[in-house]
Amino acid sequence: MSYDREKVAAVVQPPKGIKLPGFDVVGSRKIFYAISGGLLALALIVSIVFGVKIDIKFTGGTIATYSYTGEIDEAEFEKTVEDVTGHDVTVSGSKDLMTGNNTFTVNFTEAVALDVEEQTAMNDAIDEAFPDNKIETVNVNSVSPTMGTDFLLKCLVAVSFASVVMVIYVGLRFRKIGGVKAGVCALLALFHDLCMVYATFVFFRMPLDDNFMSIMLVILGYSVNDTIVIYDRVRENEALYRNAKLTPSELVNLSINQSLSRCLHTSATTIFSMIVVLVMALINGVDSIVTFTLPLIIGLISGTYSTICIACPTWVAWLESGAKKSKKRG
Repeated sequence: MSYDREKVAAVVQPPKGIKLPGFDVVGSRKIFYAISGGLLALALIVSIVFGVKIDIKFTGGTIATYSYTGEIDEAEFEKTVEDVTGHDVTVSGSKDLMTGNNTFTVNFTEAVALDVEEQTAMNDAIDEAFPDNKIETVNVNSVSPTMGTDFLLKCLVAVSFASVVMVIYVGLRFRKIGGVKAGVCALLALFHDLCMVYATFVFFRMPLDDNFMSIMLVILGYSVNDTIVIYDRVRENEALYRNAKLTPSELVNLSINQSLSRCLHTSATTIFSMIVVLVMALINGVDSIVTFTLPLIIGLISGTYSTICIACPTWVAWLESGAKKSKKRG
């Protein structure tokens, strides 16, 4: 349904010199659906073709990082670890830009958790094999498969619980304008945002870890905030122009346009701050911050987009579909 600006203008009567906003979001929903569907399909294809990396915090296993000076043959370092542990490993080298030291990261290909004695034996063997390279243990993460699975399930339960509470809250707060439907559409937008965060991890080949779960919880709160702002405006306009006989499409389009500036400015401020953090992390080689801020930025962008272009238009489509069915029955 198109956005009848003349009809709305006759009702709203904006102050002289101010133009009524005319961005027809609801009428363009099929375009937005196609964009989102294409990105989600691409993420699915990449996941199937290249696989999904999962951090040892969820699968269980061991990752050890060592710093060293001078030159060390990577293959020799790998063989030393395999000989002392009896497990296959992969070794990747990098440079710590903060300290200037070279580092080796040892990944055990099997989901094996080394105990304290095995870690000590591994460190002693490395020191003995490379005595002139001043090798130091940066960190060793060792998680049993059972603990990893348990941690993943707890994270998923937390996300699910937060989603259910959000739907209930929106349903109660906006019950006079179809709150349950509004809550379900908000949940659909949140699912869209979480998929975009997941797609970011997949595209950039970053392992799903506790950062992934933290970002999902952040996006849950951030995205629903924008959605509630627009729903509030819809509720206000519905009461204000009750006798104007605006269609759901016109009412929601008006409310989106009135809230658009606030949503975009708020999001732009937050996203810009995260971009600054991301750039500094890239310059200084702080990978843990990079793998947090990059998906978060994408999630924030997606949260603003889904609120405006997915949640509200879908809500209108649902309301109009219900009205058509009632009309046919009548």
